[in-house]
Amino acid sequence: MKQERAFTKAVVTEKAESAVKRGHPWVYDTEVTEFSGTKIKDGILPESIDVPNGALVDVLSSKGRYLGTGFLSKNSKIRIRILSDNANETFSESFWQRRVKYALDMRRTVMQDDYACCRLIFGEADGIPGLTVDRYEDLLSTEVLSYGTEQVKDIIYRALVEELKKDGVTIRGIFERNEAKIRELEGLPLEKHWYEGDFVGKPSSTQVEICENGIKYTVDVENGQKTGFFLDQKYNRLAVSKLARGMKVLDCFTHTGSFAMNAAKGGADHVTAVDISQLAVDTASENARINGLSDRMDFLCADVFDLLPKLAEEHADYNFIILDPPAFTKSRKTTDNAKRGYKEINYRAMKMLPRGGYLATCSCSHFMPNELFRKMLLEAAKDAGVSLRLIEERRAAPDHPVAMAIPETDYLKFYLLQIV
Repeated sequence: MKQERAFTKAVVTEKAESAVKRGHPWVYDTEVTEFSGTKIKDGILPESIDVPNGALVDVLSSKGRYLGTGFLSKNSKIRIRILSDNANETFSESFWQRRVKYALDMRRTVMQDDYACCRLIFGEADGIPGLTVDRYEDLLSTEVLSYGTEQVKDIIYRALVEELKKDGVTIRGIFERNEAKIRELEGLPLEKHWYEGDFVGKPSSTQVEICENGIKYTVDVENGQKTGFFLDQKYNRLAVSKLARGMKVLDCFTHTGSFAMNAAKGGADHVTAVDISQLAVDTASENARINGLSDRMDFLCADVFDLLPKLAEEHADYNFIILDPPAFTKSRKTTDNAKRGYKEINYRAMKMLPRGGYLATCSCSHFMPNELFRKMLLEAAKDAGVSLRLIEERRAAPDHPVAMAIPETDYLKFYLLQIV
């Protein structure tokens, strides 16, 4: 006789059942109709339900069919984050060790020589909800956005350190960048600090030097953007490098100067790097100096939205423009405003470029789906009176895998276009 599972049970709507069967791991609060034997209305869990936050919950269909087991989040709109649809899974330490091993085995295969600086864990795409882990040589930088994952992170971190030892790598420290406001929706505090575990050290410096595409950067895991550096554009920057020879390049939203330096290293005649932040401009300038690229680069602190029309009035003669803006939208409510922002800068760039010129343009928001981004590009081209030739359509580097059933993991769009 099959042993009854001890986990709390949640009955969900047909809509949630359909999504889970397709492979999407999120069950929203309003999709739970019954919890621990109590009827649920409007997604509100009664205080009488004595189930701890982060507990494991079996998800059942309206007919009582087992769909999967996941972490409960009592505060978030994502009520349950499903971990597995194996009814016999016990979610012991070995479960998390297997998940970590699978994730690192994939990175070893797809990243090869670039394995020293890459994303090791990409949340739901690796079956570890809400967890991001980036490796910068012998430092790990992490972010946890799930209450349940927060409770088992020690096991996961230990497994990561042990798995990397198989590669001959001794991890000096794990820096936690838990600053995203979404943590508060999970009932978690905002914090950043070295993780204190008996299996890993607490380094005196939060900086480490990395090399990407032959270019050196100093990464600060405490103060740098996101986990310290934007690793997802690694091979998109290389694609820019391969097109840049002999070009006069304008790199907008340069941040640390990574696209600009890849263009310069690729043989561009000259590169102008622009950012609204003086700190970013100073950082990019110093990175160019370290890499011996300063003689072919200049740096400008300016608002790109103001600069592009000004350059057009001055008949600036750039023949390669790079647009790598921050996410213009972080919710569906502001998608229309974001589309207008993307269209404005792309229209201005297309208007400025000569026939035969090149445009690299991207969006890093999953709320701006590829279909909408592509539509925006065509509208901008029509308004600019030009046609576009697609050279390459790219995504994030393969250490940021897309789970095909989870659209939220497919966030980065990158287009290399020619103006014709």
